[in-house]
Amino acid sequence: MYRGTKDITLPTTITGSLPRPSWYTENLGTRHFLEAMVSRRFREQYEDALTCYLRDQELAGLDIVTDGDCRFDDDVGGQSWTAYPPNHMSGLNAAHPEPTPAGRGGILFPRGHILHDYLESRVMPVITGPIGRGNLQYTSMWKAAQRFTTKPVKFGAVSAEIVAFALQDRHYKSVPERMFAIADAFNEEYHELADAGCPVIQIEEPQIHLIAVRKIQDKVITPQLMVEVFNRTVKGLRAKTEVWAHSCWGNPSQQRMFAAVQSYKPALETYNTVDADVITFESSSSGGIDLEAIGKTIAGKKIAIGVIDHHTLQVESADEVAEKIRAALKHIPPERLVISTDCGMGREGMSRRHAFYKMVSLVLGTNIVRKELGLPPAQCLAADERYSLVMAAK
Repeated sequence: MYRGTKDITLPTTITGSLPRPSWYTENLGTRHFLEAMVSRRFREQYEDALTCYLRDQELAGLDIVTDGDCRFDDDVGGQSWTAYPPNHMSGLNAAHPEPTPAGRGGILFPRGHILHDYLESRVMPVITGPIGRGNLQYTSMWKAAQRFTTKPVKFGAVSAEIVAFALQDRHYKSVPERMFAIADAFNEEYHELADAGCPVIQIEEPQIHLIAVRKIQDKVITPQLMVEVFNRTVKGLRAKTEVWAHSCWGNPSQQRMFAAVQSYKPALETYNTVDADVITFESSSSGGIDLEAIGKTIAGKKIAIGVIDHHTLQVESADEVAEKIRAALKHIPPERLVISTDCGMGREGMSRRHAFYKMVSLVLGTNIVRKELGLPPAQCLAADERYSLVMAAK
C-alpha cells in the first residue's frame, strides 16, 4: 500500500540515520525506551535531538523524513543498529553478552584495520530460549517522532537475518530456525506499528545481494532463504502500510566494506520476489552502474536510488544530483522513482553540517529535474537567498 510516496512524483527522503549532536550524550543502552523517557535528562536530550533531526530535514525540503535513528547509542561504528533488537527482545541473556564470531557474523578485517575495532565491539546477548518481541517499543519511538512533524515519518530497523547472524545461539537447532523466530517476532512488532498509523516501514539490509560477496553462501544460506525471511518479517503489512526493503553495500564507521565496486546484477531477479512496495539501491557510490539492469528487472515496485554518497564528506552539488536522477530516468519512469541517499549518514564520522547540506543538495537537484518535467518544486528554506547573512556587493 502506497502511503508515504502516494501522489508524489520523485519523492525525496534519506535512508535513516543522521550524525548525533555533540551534546547528545545520553545512551539508551539496555533500558526500555519508555523506561528511559522517565529520566528527565534522557527525555530532554532525546527530544531535543529528535527535533533537530526533523527540523533539518524539513529545512532541506525532504518529502519523507526519519527520526535520524535517534534511539541508537553513541557507539563504535553504529553498532546499535544491530544490537538494539537483541538487547530488548525476550529469549536472550542481555546480562551476559558475548562477542560475535567473525564469518557469518561479520567480515574478518585484520588487526590494524579500522573495521577490526567494529568487530571487537560486536558484543551481543546470547539466545537462551524462544525469541519474542519483548520491549522493542517501535510504536512508541515512531509516535515520539511523528508528533513533532506533519511530514510522514519513515521508521526503519535492521533485518531479521542480520540479527540472526550476529548472535550466539544456545536454543535453536539451525540458522534458518533462528532467523524465522526473529522474523516472526519482528512481524508482530511491525503490525502494531502499522496499526498505529506509521506510513512507511523500512526493513534494512536483507542479505540477498551480500551473502555471495561475503562468501557465506552454502546449501542452507541462500538468497532464496533471505527472501523467505524478509517476506515472513513483513507478512500482511502491505495491506496496512508502505513497506520498503533497503539495500546497500555496508556502512560501519562510514567505511566501504569492499575495496572494489560491487554490482547488484546477480541478485536482481531474486530481489524482485521480495514482498515490498519500494526497494532502495546504493547507486551514487558506484556511478550508477546497475541502473539499466535495475530498471529492466525490478517490476511492480517503486525504486529508490541513492544520489548522495554516505562515505564521503564531499557535498554533492545540485547539478551532480540532477545528472544522477536524469541517468536513472532513462531506465525508470518518474512515477516509480524515489530519490534518496545511498545509506545512512550517522555511522560515526560525518558532521551534522555535512549531512545537512547533502540533504539540501538532494532536494535542490531533484527540484532541477522536477522543473524539467513540469512538476512543482519542493520548498527548500535552507537555500532561500532572502535569508543569507552575506552582504551583497555594491
